[in-house]
Amino acid sequence: MTPTRLRTLAAIAAITLALGWLLVAVVDQFWGRLLQVPWTAAAALAMMALSLLIWALLARPRLQRKPGRAPMNPIVAARTAALSMAASRTGAGVLGFYTGVAIGLIPSLQTPAGRDYAIAAAAAAVASLLLVIVGLWLESLCRIRGDGDDKDGGLARGRPLTGQATSEAAGDAS
Repeated sequence: MTPTRLRTLAAIAAITLALGWLLVAVVDQFWGRLLQVPWTAAAALAMMALSLLIWALLARPRLQRKPGRAPMNPIVAARTAALSMAASRTGAGVLGFYTGVAIGLIPSLQTPAGRDYAIAAAAAAVASLLLVIVGLWLESLCRIRGDGDDKDGGLARGRPLTGQATSEAAGDAS
């Protein structure tokens, strides 16, 4: 798996922002009403971000192989990485959509319903931004040092970092 690029998340958010804004315009044009945004959308997104944060905090010591903690099973670590990537991409899509909805509802801010829906859309956008941030952080925790994704000091080419011995070299020295 390659790491998530911010450019990819920005593209997803931009596309869904346009879709959200367009949906508000279409609903207003054809039905003559405001697009309703429930507060439960923001609450559900916030709960998803909180749940992912709790998992990240619980998994962090195991992923980093801290003393006194059993290392995480590789399949669980891979599933955690996949979950984090899915969370950041989903969060980016929802962030764009609700941002587009909030922008589309700006002309309706003078009405109580329009103001309520715009604030609910903005709250959902903020909650989904938190989901993106937590997803990216968890993904960074799941990254294996030296898998060729980042500046790895040559580990992808088989050379250890300075001052670090490979398991084969440690085995030869004994």
